[in-house]
Amino acid sequence: MTTENYVAYIGIDWADRKHDIALYDCASGTWQETIIQTRPQDLLDWVNQLRVRYGEGRIAVAMEQKRGPLLYALCQYDNLVLFPVNPRTVANYRKAFQPSRAKSDPVDARLLVELMQKHPEKLEQWVAGCPKTRALRQWVESRRMLVGEKVRLTNRIIASLKTYFPQVLDWFEDKDTFVFCAFIEQFPSVNAAQSATPDQLAQFFRSHQAGRKSAIMRRIQQIQDAGTPLTRDQSIVVPAQALTQALTALLKVVLHQLSDFNAKIAKLFETLPDAELFSSLPGAGPHLAPRLLVAFGAERSRFASAQAFMSYVGIAPVKEESGKKRWVHWRWSCPIFLRQTFVEWVNQSRRFSTWAQAFYQQQKRAGKTHQTAIRALAYKWGRILWRCWQDNTPYNEEKYLAALARKKSPLIKHLGVADSDISGLKASQKE
Repeated sequence: MTTENYVAYIGIDWADRKHDIALYDCASGTWQETIIQTRPQDLLDWVNQLRVRYGEGRIAVAMEQKRGPLLYALCQYDNLVLFPVNPRTVANYRKAFQPSRAKSDPVDARLLVELMQKHPEKLEQWVAGCPKTRALRQWVESRRMLVGEKVRLTNRIIASLKTYFPQVLDWFEDKDTFVFCAFIEQFPSVNAAQSATPDQLAQFFRSHQAGRKSAIMRRIQQIQDAGTPLTRDQSIVVPAQALTQALTALLKVVLHQLSDFNAKIAKLFETLPDAELFSSLPGAGPHLAPRLLVAFGAERSRFASAQAFMSYVGIAPVKEESGKKRWVHWRWSCPIFLRQTFVEWVNQSRRFSTWAQAFYQQQKRAGKTHQTAIRALAYKWGRILWRCWQDNTPYNEEKYLAALARKKSPLIKHLGVADSDISGLKASQKE
């Protein structure tokens, strides 16, 4: 937080129904506490009252919300300088002076003002940043929510099918597809599937582009050999079929929306300057590359070091020390979606990067668990990506392998690269 002069400090303890506001007037040194409703018109009226009182004077506003409706409503006003504060910060600050753990919304609003006045160096001003990058963040997070809905619906469909039609689960490897939904709708039971002729089944699979001829014939044979239904009890079958059909209809809607979201994300991603940089990452693909771009953002000054980026995302471990005890643990406070994005990509990178897989195996041989090995690999990748991002240079696997060879990294002997290849990598870098 900068030390510029403000005409007032405001702390807002927000809630779904109301906002408790504490205002400190710098000129008079007086406090004013108010409560406003959460309706957009109420917020606009409150901001207009501030403009009448202070004109275009800048007002520092702190709130326990880094994203959300209140921040979105207030960020459009130039006279308000916003400082999102982690709710844990306020809670711990309150406990330091109120061991009884007494809490009230007006008190928290005042504490927010006190944090801005006494500890400005600890707070970071909210900056809107690139509109396209912010839009992309909304798109990829919404898409991830739809993916969660797809998984939830698929699991419920599978559970329902197991009660009366388990055979179909062996006929399809992927249940979250349009062809699976269409099959369930057209052939709602094992008897319905076996009543269809081989030609009808073949035509169905061909019309849905469900594999090559050999795969289609194998699936038809599985249907013919399926045997009898699990149960013929209509009190079980009829309600279960109705539930499956209802869930299948919902799944189809989600799949259509996911397809639409994917197209919009790809189109927006391609317009951003850093698209090539993140597309070059091994294993990123069309889904993780936009999410990684969002994790870094567009402002190069946002993270002064690789350590700063990894601490923000939650990759850097936290070290604690008390007396003779020292321990390291997973970072608890961080943007969960961004950390999930980075960890998912790191795990995927092992399939496309030789050194990443070698490093992971090295960790496993040392007795580390899968999650510990992935976290160690993520820490290593974080420094590489930060440098690529700072230099605006796409990642190059050969260049990094040459750097490992030049530094005589112990990793080289686990890569399965011949000495002649290593020499060639060194020579190419010198040229």
